[in-house]
Amino acid sequence: MKHFIILWFTILNLAGCALGPDYKRPHVIPPASYKTPPPHWKFAKPGDHHPRGMWWEIFNDIQLNALVQQVSISNQNIHSSEAQYRQALALVNAARARHFPVISGTFANTRGQGTAATNSGVTIPGIPRSGITETNRLLATISWEADLWGRIGRTVESNQAAAEASAADLQSALLSIQSLLVQTYFQLRINDIQRQLLEQTAIAYQKSLKITQNRYSAGIAGRSDVVQAETQLKAIQAQALDLGVERAQFEHAIAVLIGKSPSNFTLKPSTVVPVLPELPPGFPSELLERRPDIAAAERRVQAANAQIGVTQAAFFPSLILGASTGYQSSVLADLLSSSQQIWSIGPNIAVALFDGGLRASQKEQAIALYNKSVADYRQTVLTGFQEVEDQLSTLRILSEEAKVQQAAKLAAQESVMLFHNQYKAGTVSYLNVVTAQASALDAEIRSLSITGRSLVASAILLKALGGDWRSASLPM
Repeated sequence: MKHFIILWFTILNLAGCALGPDYKRPHVIPPASYKTPPPHWKFAKPGDHHPRGMWWEIFNDIQLNALVQQVSISNQNIHSSEAQYRQALALVNAARARHFPVISGTFANTRGQGTAATNSGVTIPGIPRSGITETNRLLATISWEADLWGRIGRTVESNQAAAEASAADLQSALLSIQSLLVQTYFQLRINDIQRQLLEQTAIAYQKSLKITQNRYSAGIAGRSDVVQAETQLKAIQAQALDLGVERAQFEHAIAVLIGKSPSNFTLKPSTVVPVLPELPPGFPSELLERRPDIAAAERRVQAANAQIGVTQAAFFPSLILGASTGYQSSVLADLLSSSQQIWSIGPNIAVALFDGGLRASQKEQAIALYNKSVADYRQTVLTGFQEVEDQLSTLRILSEEAKVQQAAKLAAQESVMLFHNQYKAGTVSYLNVVTAQASALDAEIRSLSITGRSLVASAILLKALGGDWRSASLPM
């Protein structure tokens, strides 16, 4: 018993050891600032556990708010990611269970034929030399693997980091689908406004056609003017109808994103333009910390790092302490009598002496996986910087373009009015009117396109930042 106690304390001391490198977050060199203002940025640790807020509410669209809130409830990709996260949690619990002893109970009844005589010819009393024997055994067994080299602890660490990465994947999937829904919704609404514009333009062209027909009937205008006016009207009507194809696809995409069948979902047209949020003069640096894809990549590095320790521990012997107690008898009625009691206790040490390089190869594989995960993490960080930079530049350039396009639209509208009056006065041909009207319509469509692209870029920027950029949504 004294030797057993000494062995026990020695095992407990060794169990505190863990092979393999302790985890350190890979170093990433961040840019000093973004090319596009605001420049007040710093590289920060992943903080995807921070709340992102209901970031889509920044666009002040009630119908959009209702749609986005259905994503986390009904979207099947989110359900899949959530199930994967629960699977990762189960793996963590399975790894932690190996820290505890395993207790099992068995009952066995065996019959066999053989001989009880020894090599010297001496027969064991009470047992026939040959014949059928019956043995009944009732045992309770306990076994516990001592984590001498930290193999179990590193496995728990690896699985826990993988579960945290899976949780970040779930948040990343949710954020991506929400962002995709917001972008699709903006495109659908711009489509609605463009269709309304074309319908209003068709009404104006219809009036122009009527005027031209009257002038033709009066002998003031030629037949070619009437043909041009009819061609222009039909082209606009066809263009308005063609927008229906695109709108139907947008509507179907939204239905799938909120987990509904496209045949059971309808979104009524609306000509209300969502509010384009203004960029603040400076973003809080904590915003980029909330990107779940960066957090997931970083935690996969930690999981791969722990696996190196698991493979290193395989080079050392494993120690399993076991004990059993119970009863054994050839007569079932006498099985539980004290005279039939048996017990055993003792350690079991095992080590692989030769495996043809298997363990060394597994360690090299773990190191290579770690190096890959480090590179993936750094690439994810760089991609995050790129995405933010892209959308900041896009919004800045589109803002400047919108001002120029607004001036072009006003000039085109004035040109239509001037040429139309000149045509009525008979100083210019109808071709001038058609050209001016086409230019004005093109300017209107371009202006709407810039608005739509700006809304989509804002949604992508919010996704790139990990959520809402309003400081009120951040933890104090």
